[in-house]
Amino acid sequence: MGVGISAFLLILGAILRFAVSWSGNYVDLQVVGVIFMIGGGIGLIASVAVAVIRRRNQRATQVYEERRYIEPPGSI
Repeated sequence: MGVGISAFLLILGAILRFAVSWSGNYVDLQVVGVIFMIGGGIGLIASVAVAVIRRRNQRATQVYEERRYIEPPGSI
């Protein structure tokens, strides 16, 4: 789950929890909103953690290349 989807779930959950007053017979939209906000928060934390770990690994990895020729290239 990316940061965008997590933010979308947070916003959708907040709208369902605080702005919608309709209630159906079998579905409580306020509870669904809380579940979406919890899922979005967990997804946001996980996405940021994965991004930080990937960035740290990219910074720590340095590639060093050194070529040594015994004979000049192109001479056979």
